[in-house]
Amino acid sequence: MENIKRIHHISAIVGDAQENLDFYRDVLGLQLIKQTVNFDDPGVYHLYFSRQDEDKRMVMTFFNWPNQHRGRVGSGQVGRIAFRIPKGSMDAWEKHLNDKGIETKISGLFDDATLEFKDVHGLALALVEGEEVEDNAILGFHGTELLSSDPQGTRSTLIDDMGLNVVSENPSKIHLETTGEEKHQIIMAAQPLPKGLFGVGTVHHVAWSIPTEEEHLDWQKHMEDNGYFVTEVKDRHYFKAIYFKEKGDIVFEMATDGPGFAVDEPFESMGEHLQIPPQYEDRREELTQNLKPLEL
Repeated sequence: MENIKRIHHISAIVGDAQENLDFYRDVLGLQLIKQTVNFDDPGVYHLYFSRQDEDKRMVMTFFNWPNQHRGRVGSGQVGRIAFRIPKGSMDAWEKHLNDKGIETKISGLFDDATLEFKDVHGLALALVEGEEVEDNAILGFHGTELLSSDPQGTRSTLIDDMGLNVVSENPSKIHLETTGEEKHQIIMAAQPLPKGLFGVGTVHHVAWSIPTEEEHLDWQKHMEDNGYFVTEVKDRHYFKAIYFKEKGDIVFEMATDGPGFAVDEPFESMGEHLQIPPQYEDRREELTQNLKPLEL
């Protein structure tokens, strides 16, 4: 069983599905790769976005709950999500976002120049430069900020139990990274915030990539043996998933890389049609009546 190498996906709670699509497609240039329904609440959309390439190793998913109350960002949550952009493209991205009426600021959150902004539903995002490529499109995840209620406990979860590496530590910040080629960056304040409240504009969980179903079961046992309450394996159609809260109360998922997002539609038309999970197929007519069709 190898150490955790990368983030599989990040899932956030947002509002109106069309507004969500318009922002991530038209402002950030990502591709809608899956429109389906929430596996645990099938009366609402669950949208998946990725880069416009054949890899689909970066996946951002959204629980679209337009009638949900606004959340309160705080401890026990995943905080700001950072996407990696090409080296030298930050000025162009800043202008692009400002031209769209989006307020931005430059910080050093990820120990490098970090362009901070929010999406249409108040979700905290950021852009950080990475390698040099020809265009300015988002390259993938850069990493995320964790808002732990017990930073030293979360540090132990990530390092001792999951195998992440320390980049730097000081009295105000802990900076870790995954061991894979993406080297996803994890930032954590050394002091906890007041407790967060899930709702629109907050992140629900971060999912870590597990290559195979066999290793997935090994990770389930490994985390249980280290004192975590881990769920049964859940079949999410595109991957298998287990969930647990780490020592700082943040919801973590471990998700298998397979079978992948092309299991129910061709790659070339991915995201164009509503996909109903097999267990809800007999309710398709009922469910679709409550979902406003997306303008693609």
